This record gives sequence, C-alpha cells and structure tokens, in this order.
Amino acid sequence: MKWLPRREPDETPREGDGPILIHALDGFLGAGSAARMAAEQLRSGHGEVVYEFDIDAMLDYRARRPMIAFREDHYAEYDDPKLQVVLEHDDNGMPYFLLAGPEPDFHWEQFIAEVHGFIEEHDVPLTLGLGAVPMGVPHTRPAMITAHGTRPDLVDRQNLWSAQVMVPSSAQSLLEYRLGQWGHDAAGYVVHVPHYLAQIDYPTASLALIDALVDRTGLSINVDSLKARQEAALAEIEQQIEEQGGQSLLGGLEEQYDAFTRGAAQSLLASDEDLPSGDELADQFEQFLARQRKNEQG
Repeated sequence: MKWLPRREPDETPREGDGPILIHALDGFLGAGSAARMAAEQLRSGHGEVVYEFDIDAMLDYRARRPMIAFREDHYAEYDDPKLQVVLEHDDNGMPYFLLAGPEPDFHWEQFIAEVHGFIEEHDVPLTLGLGAVPMGVPHTRPAMITAHGTRPDLVDRQNLWSAQVMVPSSAQSLLEYRLGQWGHDAAGYVVHVPHYLAQIDYPTASLALIDALVDRTGLSINVDSLKARQEAALAEIEQQIEEQGGQSLLGGLEEQYDAFTRGAAQSLLASDEDLPSGDELADQFEQFLARQRKNEQG
C-alpha cells in the first residue's frame, strides 16, 4: 500500500466524524461517461491527494491503453493513469473525499481492502458510489436513478425500477457489498442511460447523479459547465434524430417508458425483446456518434 501525506485536521475527529467518501470509477458502471464526468465536476483541480493506489498492478494496459502524444520525432506528454483519493471542498468549504480514476481490472479484493483501511483511518461515516448503466430509456424523459445501500434506511429515494436479477459485478458494487459485511454504511446511485447513447458522453446522466448526491449530502457543486455541455449534446442528438429519421424509434421508446411509469410495463432492461433493438437505434445515430468520437479525440 502506498500512503501519501495528508492534512491533519484542526482537532482529532470522533469515530465517524470524517468527510464522506464519494467513489466514481471509469469502468463497468460508466455508461455515457456519466460517472467520469461527475468526478470531473467534483474535482476542483487543487484538492489534496491523500491516498494513491498502485494502479500499475491493477490496470489491464492492453485493454485500456493510456494515450501518449507523438510530436514529429519523439513521444511526449504521456497520460499517466491514476487512481487516487483526493480531499476536496465544495463551494461552501465542506470537505469530502473523492475516489476517482480507472476501475481496477485486477486485484479487486486488495483494492477494497485498501479502501476499507482508508475509511477506518479517516473516520469516514458514509461511502457513496456513482455509476451508470445502459437501459432501454429515451433521452427525452427525466433520467431514472436506482438507489441502493447496505441497509434499507440508507436508500433515500424510491426506485421506480426494481427487480431481483443476477448482474455482472464491478469493483464498485463489490466494494459496497464488502463494506456492508464489515459494518460500514455504504450507498450509491446508478443512473439509467439510453442504450443508444451509452458509448458517448451524455451529460444529462451525469447531472442526475450530481443532483442525487447534492440532495443527499447538501454539497454545493457548480455544474454550469456540465449544463452547457448538456444543452449542446441534446441539440446535437435532436438534429441527428431529425436528419436520420429516428422519430419512430424514439417514439416507441417513449411509449414504453411512459407505460412503465404508469405501472403497465414489467421491465426497462435494454435486452427486453419488446424494446427496439440497440442496433436499430445505433444505426440512426451513426453520424452523431462518429462526430462525437472525432471531437473527443481532438
């Protein structure tokens, strides 16, 4: 384990009196880049790194190759992957810990053990996870969120979608499960991202995660830049729908979503046979996706 120097508090905190820990990892629960963009909004740029994980032992470099710049005749500006806990403060000076970076590909139990040690060392009273999954929902309706926690009273909002299903695990979901086993309070939010937008930046989902976080914690987070990105993204999506004739497919999703919210539908999972296929919708958005990827690559 690699510990970095941390700022000492003005007084010794009592048990559970430390800042909350928010984790938003870039990985399996990363549809629409919602968690990554939320972490960007929560990261001030001048926070204090208080813990750093040995990402070199946890990352599959061949599956997720970091970027490196090539300038004429030499390599420059390697984008070092980092997985860190940073002490941040909101606009009103309220402290919180932010764990962000690539989701570990390897050594999940080691990663979780280190997070557990950090929580106990810093008297963290609550751990909150932010994630996103692709679902059969339209972008024209309010973003739906599934709340979860290690105890029922930690789930602070009613879930419209509920099911008992086996799903692939992630480092974040296993972290919450293990913390519950160890008697620590842990909860989180998963936003449902339209499955035809899951591979691009979707600011609407990120804003929904931050709204849920703010409602729960009272943190003051400036999201003006994210709202500007949302406005531009939605305008681009609408333009592509009109140009590519995707109104009928979108209308089908809207009808199913509205029926679900009235209690008439059983599931909104993107794999349900009654939903328009992801391939159908992806074809309608091909030009939009291509332009988005081009913009992200600079």
